[in-house]
Amino acid sequence: MSDRESMDYDVVVVGAGPAGLAAAIRLKQLSQAEGREVSVCVLEKGSEVGAHILSGAVIDPIALDELLPDWREGDCPLTVPVSENHHWLLSETKRYPMPHLLLPPLMSNKGTYTGSLGNLCRWLAGQAEALGVEIFPGFAAAEILFDDVGAVKGVATGDMGVARDGTHKPDYQPGMELHAKYTFFAEGARGHLTKELKRIFALDADSQPQVYGLGLKELWEIPADKHVPGRVIHTQGWPLNDEVGGGFLYHQENNQVALGFVVGLSYRNPHLSPFEEFQRWKQHPAIRGIIEGGRRVSYGARAINEGGWQSVPKLVFPGGALIGCSAGFVNVPRIKGSHTAMKSGMLAAEAAFAALGIDRTGDELSAYPATLETSWIARELKTVRNAEPALARFGAAVGTMWSGIDMWMRTIGIGLPYTLRHHPDNEGLLRKDLARPIAYPKPDGVISFDRLSSVFLSNTNHEEDQPIHLTLKDASVPIDVNLRLYDAPEQRYCPAGVYEIVGQETGAPRLQINAQNCVHCKTCDIKDPTQNINWVVPEGGGGPNYPNM
Repeated sequence: MSDRESMDYDVVVVGAGPAGLAAAIRLKQLSQAEGREVSVCVLEKGSEVGAHILSGAVIDPIALDELLPDWREGDCPLTVPVSENHHWLLSETKRYPMPHLLLPPLMSNKGTYTGSLGNLCRWLAGQAEALGVEIFPGFAAAEILFDDVGAVKGVATGDMGVARDGTHKPDYQPGMELHAKYTFFAEGARGHLTKELKRIFALDADSQPQVYGLGLKELWEIPADKHVPGRVIHTQGWPLNDEVGGGFLYHQENNQVALGFVVGLSYRNPHLSPFEEFQRWKQHPAIRGIIEGGRRVSYGARAINEGGWQSVPKLVFPGGALIGCSAGFVNVPRIKGSHTAMKSGMLAAEAAFAALGIDRTGDELSAYPATLETSWIARELKTVRNAEPALARFGAAVGTMWSGIDMWMRTIGIGLPYTLRHHPDNEGLLRKDLARPIAYPKPDGVISFDRLSSVFLSNTNHEEDQPIHLTLKDASVPIDVNLRLYDAPEQRYCPAGVYEIVGQETGAPRLQINAQNCVHCKTCDIKDPTQNINWVVPEGGGGPNYPNM
């Protein structure tokens, strides 16, 4: 029997992102409409709502229109409609605009908005609290709770004030148990509790492996004469070769541009560094010409689901459901997932509200996946399901043409009669001696920067004397396997300089983990060749504190 204090709710939501907040709001809307009280709690591991939210972002308001139809009339931070849509193919020095007529209609950004997803989540949190939702930022869900028959009955927050050696510091506080009739997991891509749920309930037994990209983002203030509010630019090609990925640059409000680079984590060259590819991309004349004379104000990184429809796992289990990026509803070609995340949360909320009304608690919310299957989420993701695996299989040039033809055919209702498969991102790395070394240029401190100065701009902070949340299943693997075979790729795929090999000059190499730098991107948990690194939640409130991201 646990000696932790507990609180009881009808629904507990883990994660105050767009999916979790949309679910909470929808539950309270239904509660008010039918005069039936439903208690809802949202846990958020960031120091505040939005602190850990990072996205491009160009946002399709379709789900927001359904959830809060009058959002345009209030103080919602989505104020910049997309005014221009550009797609560039890059060589090392040139750009080649892709004609819009060649792009499938779903690639259009007509009716969308560019802005900060973090700020949108802060605004959604205010809407949720006004309806009576209880939101607890700074409290990380660290453990899944189960009842006597194995159904999920809630979560427990992590203990606070634990020293690195496991002893209790003077400010120690035990975690709190939050019990619920249904628990929604809205942790984002590669959630640590979601990963455990998939294992326990075999949720991904009948789906393709989830695959990911690493998205790196910076926010810049640029000269007013270069700023065009609502201009959206996407790029393919240089500096990548046949790796999956590309860049984006969105003109937002107040002379700010959000720019970033996504590298598919299926890449094979262990010498590749996504962070350095991003810094190199900014030096392209077409990109440098936009940001030169400006000032970088923020930096961050986050893993992105790229598996699509075939990688969506079973969504429900006794006592709970996966929503948003915990399930993987990102539309990869559109580079959008906020709208599908919100809609999935709304559908799960409607299923839970109906079940609570007839006291069917603790079972599987079968109505949720059933309604999602007939929703616009399914239609949208089925249309693009071959895009990412085509790029991974055939390379950038052929894969783009192949996927474009497939999307066009599905758009007009023909559809190719098969779905391409995925392979886990940790598989397929070449040995270091079989891959081409990459010589990256040194940062100039004006357009390109190093990782440590970038992490400084993410406002990342962890209590230094706490257990390291980047755990190793076998402490010998980083040297005996990763360094020996792959030249320790964790040194390069981490966008925050967390992993370092030290002691090589004395012949006694060891892996040093600078956990205080971690921006919670989850790349190490995904890309480590032997899956030896396991990301677990640190003390609540730790990690990045993203402004305007």
